[in-house]
Amino acid sequence: MKNLLLIAVIMCLFGGLLVLTPKQTSDEVVFWTLQLGTFNDYMRSLIYEFEEQNPGIKIKWVDVPYSEGEKRTLASILSNTPPDLVNLTPDFSSVLAQKQALEFLDCKQLTAYNAEIVNDLKYQGKCYAIPFYATSSLTFYNKELLKKSGFGKLPVTYDDLNAGAETIKSKTGVFATMPTVAENDTMLKILNKYDINTPDTLASEKSAKIFSDYKTLYQKNLIPKESITQTHREALEKYMSGQLVFIQSGANFLNIVQENAPQVFKQTDVTNQLVGDTGKYDVSIMNLVIPAKARHKDGALRFALFLTNKENQLELARLTTILPVNKEALNDPYFTLADENDVISKARKISASQLNNLESQVQFERNRKEFLTILNTAVQQILLDEADLKKTLEKTADNWRTLVQK
Repeated sequence: MKNLLLIAVIMCLFGGLLVLTPKQTSDEVVFWTLQLGTFNDYMRSLIYEFEEQNPGIKIKWVDVPYSEGEKRTLASILSNTPPDLVNLTPDFSSVLAQKQALEFLDCKQLTAYNAEIVNDLKYQGKCYAIPFYATSSLTFYNKELLKKSGFGKLPVTYDDLNAGAETIKSKTGVFATMPTVAENDTMLKILNKYDINTPDTLASEKSAKIFSDYKTLYQKNLIPKESITQTHREALEKYMSGQLVFIQSGANFLNIVQENAPQVFKQTDVTNQLVGDTGKYDVSIMNLVIPAKARHKDGALRFALFLTNKENQLELARLTTILPVNKEALNDPYFTLADENDVISKARKISASQLNNLESQVQFERNRKEFLTILNTAVQQILLDEADLKKTLEKTADNWRTLVQK
């Protein structure tokens, strides 16, 4: 009997403790980034601050190699155990959005960000991603070679630069530039700046002239033969070895020039990215998405908005060469003021200002990669004079229509 009474007392005390002790629960938001492990201190500090402000939410950060991001994300979604928040490219994100694999967001929650970038992250008018950061390429040029060429004022458009290629080559013995026109979406971006962004416009006379101009440059040896086989990295190597006067590149590559070709860096200056007849600039974006099957969507969204607020965007920008997508951060003096004698500071200001005049990206509801393969093959065939220009463009436009309808 005494034992039963003792057990009863213990049970009552234990029950009282359960009532008096608050239940400790937390939502663990699993957050994947793409190759941001080198910014471990920044991320850890930011996560700690967020958790202090949001005691019911914990962040589990996993950094994924860039090359494995798409594969791992797709596998996690197919297995019904996706992370709650993922850093992806817009191209892959749009594919997931089209497959209804992402949580669609209230666009009103994204008013703090650059409006054109937000608009590019929509599918059928619905927002599927939070902008994370951006880059916008510039024109690097070698002042010494430019002076030697007698080229005069800096080129503003692709047409300006292409028109001066022969003069530059004859006066300097080097190439004006190396347009890697068959790399990824390079040619698509150039065409888009001339408002060529549909199958019909691809088969137009305006489009034919652009391809014809590059064919002439290639056939006359006014751009390197590697322009249709090599990448931007090889073009940068040529610039650093003094073989190019101009190159289109991101501000982050100035550090590479400074480290690997200090003499060329001393002669390097920057100006705006080349444009077409629309006068607008292109941009590369990274975004954050919430899978439709994520378990902690509210916490994920809250953390994404915290991650991309003015203060945190500015801190990340100072650690890297990326551009913030938050409008307040872009208006900070760090991006609006520059020392004209400091090429890196100047590049930061110019690239940030370009975000105020962006060309809308070409939208693909499906089969974007397949089309880029077809377009880049067409570029190579035309420049190598292996196919009739007009027929090749018409065939490429037909393939585009087929892929859209597929």
